[in-house]
Amino acid sequence: MPLRRRATLTAVALAAALSLAACGSSDGKDGSGSDGGNGSGKKADVATGGKDFAKAGERTATFGTTAKAGQFPRTVTMAMGKVTIPAKPKRVVVLDVGEFDNVVSLGVKPVGWAPTQAGQGIPGYLKKDAGNPKQVGTISSLNLEAIANLHPDLILGSELRAADKYKELSKIAPTVFSIRPGYTWKSNYLLNAAALGRTAEAKAELAAYGAKAAALKKDLGPHEPTVSMVRYMPGRLRLYGEDSFIGTILKDTGLPRPKNQQEDELAIEISPEKIDEANADWVFTGVYGDPAKTDEAAATSNPLWKNLPAVKDGHAKTVKDETWYLGLGVTAANSVLDDLRTYLVHT
Repeated sequence: MPLRRRATLTAVALAAALSLAACGSSDGKDGSGSDGGNGSGKKADVATGGKDFAKAGERTATFGTTAKAGQFPRTVTMAMGKVTIPAKPKRVVVLDVGEFDNVVSLGVKPVGWAPTQAGQGIPGYLKKDAGNPKQVGTISSLNLEAIANLHPDLILGSELRAADKYKELSKIAPTVFSIRPGYTWKSNYLLNAAALGRTAEAKAELAAYGAKAAALKKDLGPHEPTVSMVRYMPGRLRLYGEDSFIGTILKDTGLPRPKNQQEDELAIEISPEKIDEANADWVFTGVYGDPAKTDEAAATSNPLWKNLPAVKDGHAKTVKDETWYLGLGVTAANSVLDDLRTYLVHT
């Protein structure tokens, strides 16, 4: 592209970015595959419940491209409609950890990424292969100027996180959005791969993950223990349901859940005084952010917690929040399978 034309396009992109650079999302994102329940209207419906949440998986599975392997330009159908990607992307910006995981697993080092919280480092499990991407704000407050300055040729994100920024982002580069992060992670992965022209690689990675989950199921034998998923967060304590990232992994391994977690929902919220509702053969807990800002201490000091059979038997474990809850991609999912094997097979 001639330098003069490139400079003109960059100026246009920067102007679009600057016009909204200071406008952060008002929704309270918690990094768990929801908007924390603070959204409104359709966004809240997609986030934690309602018909749009339930339909997200079915809809996302229809997204993708009819282009042949290696063919560019290609048109991709996604949450915001259709977008044409003129050439195989080389400079990719990712707007959430799920997309970060997805592209790194496909051998792509993104040039920019949006962490869950300001100043947060690259997730430990991605550091080895992630390169040195620049931060472009956070998932709830994107810095459009920073994105434009990276001259991306593809932006990957979700409607839930950044629908209000889609118009501006698409002026910077072709932008492909899934509906939401979370339980739709496999379809999101294939959508991202379709945009990158790496569908075959993504299908191979998902097949390997499936085989790994099946092997764990076989090694667990016919008497799989029940598994309870607890997460401490500022202002809320959650038991995670089946329509969550971790819920799909447990389902793939055949691990049964307590009846109160057999819900087609992201999570069920409880109070620390009802921590006994986490009862199961094994209880795995995650902590989002600063533990001191959560109800973890209040819950675990409760006699109801201390009297849980799992706690008495040493079967209550704190797990890595960045993979079990925040990972939202195939690399994190494989890490969770490794952890489950360590706890349930080798313990």
